[in-house]
Amino acid sequence: MARERDDYDDIPGTFVFDAERSRQGYGINTFCMSLMREENRKAFKANEAEYLKKFALTPEQTEAILKRDYNRMLELGGNIYFTAKLGATDGHSFQHLAAVMTGNTQEDYAKMMLAGGRSIEGNRSRSGKIPPPKYAAGSAPPKRRAAPKPKAKARSKSKAAKRK
Repeated sequence: MARERDDYDDIPGTFVFDAERSRQGYGINTFCMSLMREENRKAFKANEAEYLKKFALTPEQTEAILKRDYNRMLELGGNIYFTAKLGATDGHSFQHLAAVMTGNTQEDYAKMMLAGGRSIEGNRSRSGKIPPPKYAAGSAPPKRRAAPKPKAKARSKSKAAKRK
């Protein structure tokens, strides 16, 4: 059954892990969680395709796992934190996975993040229906007024002091 579209599906490069995607990715996520046990990691590395048969995976999910296509795994219901266990099984850091998923080297990914992350230009909406915020054109976002400070309560004497 095809996934029902939501407003947040319009964000480029983003696969929101909602209830529907959680149900869709149950097999991927169960597989990835199995990799927390050393004996399962060894069995998987010994024969990946055979090991995956233990889980309720679609052919597309199996292919994404075998190809280590992390973006496709997320699209097919994988949770980023669970799929990271597969990367760790392969000896990769989370930074390595993020770089691969964004089409960067680790060095370029680190530089991009230290410089403030990916530009929002061209990354707001697939459809073009989501307008940029009013302050995106260079002006600062609206300032929030500070909430008024509550008035200090008068200190009452302690019960012990009142008894004297």
